[in-house]
Amino acid sequence: MSQNPVNAYTVNQKESLGGREPEASVLSRAGLMLKSVKDNWSAPDRDQKLLEAIKFNQKVWSFFQAELTDPENPLPRNLREDILNLSVFIDKRLFEILAFPDPDKLSIIIDIDFNIASGLRTNAG
Repeated sequence: MSQNPVNAYTVNQKESLGGREPEASVLSRAGLMLKSVKDNWSAPDRDQKLLEAIKFNQKVWSFFQAELTDPENPLPRNLREDILNLSVFIDKRLFEILAFPDPDKLSIIIDIDFNIASGLRTNAG
């Protein structure tokens, strides 16, 4: 990858896609769900909350995968490929967390969710 796909995606939003507040809000929610689980790791309902947060994140990233594989998507091909690679990483990490729960494994996904959401808001107009 020639540049960080998170940064590249958010920079291109202003030029290619316009306002992306709905996506930013959904990504923020996904990150907040994971952060809440991480911050309350000892909670008695952790397993249920973790599963809910992982499923929500999987839905969000599946949506991005569908959008990025659409031939009509206006983002440059190399950027779409970089973000798809990032989504594959996220998928693998989420499955790894399901198999071997560990709060530290959540950090990278939380960071990615929040960073992309922030970039979408910053460049959304």
